[in-house]
Amino acid sequence: MTDISRDDVLHLAQLSSLQLSDQEIDELQVDLPHILTYVQQLSELDTTGVEPTYQVTDLENVWRDDTIVEYGISREQLLDLAPESTAHSIKVPKVL
Repeated sequence: MTDISRDDVLHLAQLSSLQLSDQEIDELQVDLPHILTYVQQLSELDTTGVEPTYQVTDLENVWRDDTIVEYGISREQLLDLAPESTAHSIKVPKVL
């Protein structure tokens, strides 16, 4: 089993932007070696011939032709409806 120091837990917490209490640090110092051991066991599994799973819901992409649909109104007419436009685009206020 791998020994995880308090400094290791604090470093991981900093990388994860987590603020941990002293009790949580102590608990993670015990839990992390168990997690790493489990991951090591998983990496030892023989997965030859096992297809990778990318999608478990059997959903598929639905592709359609990218066609232009004319609705009987031109770009200029739509831009005229906007309060302000510039360079064939609607001008909107900055949102920060």
